[in-house]
Order: sequence, then C-alpha cells, then structure tokens
Amino acid sequence: MNAKETDGRDGRTGVAVVTGAGSGIGRAVTRELLRGGWSVVLAGRRAETLEETARAADGETLLVPTDVSQPADVEALFAAAVGRFGRLDLLFNNAGTSGPGGVPVEELPYEAWRHVMDTNLNGAFLCAQAAYRQMKEQTPQGGRIINNGSVSAHVPRPRSVAYTATKHALTGLTKSLALDGRPYRIAVGQIDIGNAATEMTERMRAGVPQANGEIAPEPVMDVADVARTVRHMAELPLEANVQFATVLATGMPYVGRG
Repeated sequence: MNAKETDGRDGRTGVAVVTGAGSGIGRAVTRELLRGGWSVVLAGRRAETLEETARAADGETLLVPTDVSQPADVEALFAAAVGRFGRLDLLFNNAGTSGPGGVPVEELPYEAWRHVMDTNLNGAFLCAQAAYRQMKEQTPQGGRIINNGSVSAHVPRPRSVAYTATKHALTGLTKSLALDGRPYRIAVGQIDIGNAATEMTERMRAGVPQANGEIAPEPVMDVADVARTVRHMAELPLEANVQFATVLATGMPYVGRG
C-alpha cells in the first residue's frame, strides 16, 4: 500500500486528490501536501498547468486532466487515483470559478449562471460522491473530504449572485456529507477563504466594489497560510475534524458594517 499512515497521535498522510490543482489555492495546497509526504493526484482542466504545479515540488504525483462538471471525467479521475495508489485518504474539493463578475442580476445570462453552478456545486458533489464511495468501501475504511468554500458562504460581494449561491450551497453539502459519513469514518469539513493572494485576487490590490458602491483596495494574505491550514485539517486523525475554518486577510472588510 502506498498510503502512509501513523497511529493517529501524530497525524496522518496518505493519498490525496486535489481538484483545481493547476493554479492558485489548489497549486499551493498540492505543494504543501507533497512537502508533508502525501502522494497527490492533481486534477484540473489543463495538463500544462498541472505540470507546472508538479515541477516545482518533490513527491509522488499523478496528473489527470479533468473537467469536474463532467461525470465521466470525475469517474475517470478517481479510477486513475485508485488504480495508481490503491486507496484514497483525502479529497480537497477546490475546483471553482467566479463567473462573470460585476454583472447585475437582471443581466446575468442563464448560461453564465449554469456554468458557475456546474463547476462550483455540481462538480463538488460529483467529486465528493466519488470519494465517498471509495472511502466507504476501502480497507482500512474512511478518509477525509475538505471542501473549499469562501467567505462568500457567509456574506456576498455586490453583483456575485451565482458564485455566492454556490458557496452557500456548498456549506449544506459539507454538513450533509459530514453527517452521512460518520458511520464509515469519513470526516468532512470546509475551509472558507478570504483574499488569499492568487491570480484570481490580484484585482483586490487595485480596488474592488464595496457594499456602499465605492471602489476600494483590499488587503490580501499569503496563499501559503491557506495551504498550511488545509494541511493541518488533512493530517488530523479521523477521530477529529475541523468542521469549518475561516482564514482571511486580517484587514479585509468582512467583519463589521462595511
């Protein structure tokens, strides 16, 4: 067995699937897990970005180009992971898209709404379902799923209806999976992230719309701090679970009246 496991007192490592591994938070988490001794299956739409992620880190990897919104792709991803490593210990359900930002509700095309739903919510469900099936049936039984939520799972930004709706729904997915996974030692948690410094948040430094209509710059935090938090959640023994964690740039306009 390639999965590496301790007695539970010092944490655990093993085989992880990371979706959205080709950039941003997924890339940072992949590299952090590899530093910790995990074997990591990298999933993402583009093979070249997955290769960039893997090149900058040492460790055992498998690259599987995947569109998480497509059931056949997800099935192939988890079949490849188990075929290579024999089991699955962690899914970091990270793939997502923000969709067209700044579009008023009344002007948002249905196709754009559907694309965000298919990626952020349906894709997360398909991956969680595939991971759940494997974790339930494997020996030793169990594993962990960590869903990447967002502070948008709590409060929206202006004109972000599709993205915000998916992240609120993801919280319900996390709670339901956590409950249903209990008999099978499947621990499920969620990390809600605010303003990690990635390509996606580069615009924060220049200025983004605020609730009062103003445009204002916002602070960001090092994405490595997010990656370390995910690794901490991942390496807890299955008898312990971080149900929800919120990690955000200290000065961002999240707490308070804006």
